[in-house]
Amino acid sequence: MTDLQPCNFFVLRYVPDAVKNEFVNVGLVLLPQAGGVELRFTRDWSRVKCLDPEADVEALEAVERDLREKLYAMNGDRDFILRKIQDSFSNALQPSEFTAVAAKSPAAEADLLARLYLETSRRRQPREIGIRQAVYQCMRQEFESAGVWRAMPQPIVASRYTRRGDPLRIDCGYPVNGFFKMFHALGLPNDVNGAKLLAFSFPELAAGMLRTEGKRAQLTAIVDDNLDRDDEHVGFALETLEQHEVHVAPLAQMAVIAATAAREIRIA
Repeated sequence: MTDLQPCNFFVLRYVPDAVKNEFVNVGLVLLPQAGGVELRFTRDWSRVKCLDPEADVEALEAVERDLREKLYAMNGDRDFILRKIQDSFSNALQPSEFTAVAAKSPAAEADLLARLYLETSRRRQPREIGIRQAVYQCMRQEFESAGVWRAMPQPIVASRYTRRGDPLRIDCGYPVNGFFKMFHALGLPNDVNGAKLLAFSFPELAAGMLRTEGKRAQLTAIVDDNLDRDDEHVGFALETLEQHEVHVAPLAQMAVIAATAAREIRIA
C-alpha cells in the first residue's frame, strides 16, 4: 500500500441547457499529489449528439486542446483550475466535485476512470427497461461523482426483511442516525407496474427493517425530469407511491441528494 499515491479527480460535464441541467460526461481530470496532471477526453461524441443534436463537436475538441495547455500550466492548483474552467468555458462545461482515489500509477488510474465515466457501454439494453436504465445510470453517476457509490450497500434485497421469495431489490441506500435511506430508479411512464410493486412492498419492507435492524426506512423513487404529470398513468403511479410513503424526486435533484449522502455518510 505504500506505493499508492493520493490523487483527486473530477469529471467534466457537457451541459447544453442550464435550466434542464441534463449533462453528458466528456472529460476527466486526475491530479496526483506529486507529478503531472492527467487529462482524458471522450473520443465517442455520440452521447453528446444524442443529448444535443446541435452540439459543436469541433469546438469541444478545441476546448480539450485549450484545457490541456491550461492544466499543465497550473501545476495541480485545484481551486485555480476550477476557477479557470468556469471562467473560460462558462456553463457549457461544468466540473463535478473532487473525489479522492489512491493510485499506483496516476496515468493508468486515469485510463481506468475514463473507461468508467466516459465510455459508452456497447451492450444494448432491452427497449422495455431503457428508461429505468437511463435514470439508474444518471442516479449512479451522481453518487459516484459525490464519492459515495461504493460506500452504499447495493442492491438491498427486500426478502431479507419481508419473506422468502420477495423479488424486490432496491438499488442502493445507506444508514444514518437511526434511519436507512434508500433510493430506487423508476422507468416512468412505461413502468407503472414497477411503481406499484415498489409502493405496495415498501410498508412491509420498512416494518421488517425496523424489526430486524432497529432502523426506520426511508425510500425515494428517482424519476425522469420530463414526466407528463397530466398523463393518467403517471398520475396514478405518483399518487400510489405517495400514498405508501415513498418519496419521489426527479433527476434534477440528484446532485443535492448525492451531496447530502456524502455529508451524512462521512458523519456516520
